[in-house]
Amino acid sequence: MGEGILSRSDVAVRESAAGFTRRGGWLHADSVALADIARLAGTPTYVYSASAVRAQYARLDAALAGVPHRIHYSVKANGNLALLSLLRQLGAGVDIVSGGELYRARAAGFRGSDVVFSGVGKTVAELDDAVQAEVKLVNVESEAELRLLDDIARLHRRVAPVALRVNPEVEVETAHHYTRTGARGDKFGIPYDEARGVARLAGSLPNVALAGLDMHIGSQLTRIEPYADGLARLLELRDAIVADGGGARLRYLDIGGGLGVTYDAESEADLDAFARIVVPAAKKSGLELVMEPGRFLVGNAGVLLTRVLYRKRSGGKDYVITDAGMTELLRPSHYNAFHRIEPVGPSGVAGVVDVVGPVCESGDFFARDRSLGDVVPGELLAIGSAGAYGSVMSSQYNARPRVPEIIVDGERVAVARERETVEDLVRHEKASPQWRTL
Repeated sequence: MGEGILSRSDVAVRESAAGFTRRGGWLHADSVALADIARLAGTPTYVYSASAVRAQYARLDAALAGVPHRIHYSVKANGNLALLSLLRQLGAGVDIVSGGELYRARAAGFRGSDVVFSGVGKTVAELDDAVQAEVKLVNVESEAELRLLDDIARLHRRVAPVALRVNPEVEVETAHHYTRTGARGDKFGIPYDEARGVARLAGSLPNVALAGLDMHIGSQLTRIEPYADGLARLLELRDAIVADGGGARLRYLDIGGGLGVTYDAESEADLDAFARIVVPAAKKSGLELVMEPGRFLVGNAGVLLTRVLYRKRSGGKDYVITDAGMTELLRPSHYNAFHRIEPVGPSGVAGVVDVVGPVCESGDFFARDRSLGDVVPGELLAIGSAGAYGSVMSSQYNARPRVPEIIVDGERVAVARERETVEDLVRHEKASPQWRTL
């Protein structure tokens, strides 16, 4: 990536140039035509707007300004190093869920103290890395994990700061049941009625320090009221811990992420209403607020750029076949998720089509029975709201090399990830492996 592409001192980008807009009938990322990016990088390719990320971060940061807080970006949404570097420059920390994400965060310049380590199934090696990196918090999800972390920290003669990830057991509405994580019986978090006992255990173990309480109730939330219910339960737990004589080292109130973005005609998250719930609760707690947004910061800051390969009609349906598929964007197939799709240039009268990819699966589709401009082979399409859970969930299925990621900042463009080659597909394989006896 070009030197200094994200380190400019004049970080304010003209509002009219931010994000994805049309000019003269052609879709642009900031001030750069997507058609020009396609000529530079080919298709399929991901395109991200740095200015759109900045704008979302600023909105959320301002909403939480009434209380000490830090935004820890959820790396699982999009782990591209250029985006991580941008968010670090804005003042964010990171929330990670694997040792690989810890490595990514460190490669992007984050220190251990910038890292909250979440995840329901951390390995011994991952916990060991977390202790050695001196992360800000390990969000433990079970008594067994807490005991294991204490053992690992003792080997390094350190005291590991932990937060209890509590399942607040509140019901939420999300677009898909896979994205609900805070209901009774979910695999995530410590069951609420066991959390007080785990807190007592944390107070008795010599090599962990109970520094925070954490929850994450779901992703792409359509209502914000469940935050109030979850926070009420966390604060009740805090009072119980204090009544038990613990909590002397508590510093952080971690409310997870989950704020939704617009994929179609949904209403945007009401940040004023969100702040009216969260800020008073954080003030009451006396703890520093930690929030872990992912999709909210980057979801609408990216598009997947693809080219039409063919038109065909079969069984009374019209198909638009593109060079991108479920290998590049899995969400429509996996979650039945809606993504806006629009021609990059001017198009004719809209018709109803299925937009599908080239992958050898019936589930390889982006849209069914969708109204779309009269595009022909060779024309470009932009699949919107693809900045989160797009590239990070991509694969090499059907031996398809992973696609590049381009970042745009005003009038400037940089390659943030190069297109893989067919050689990359077999780089770690051996046609004639060396046999051995164990």
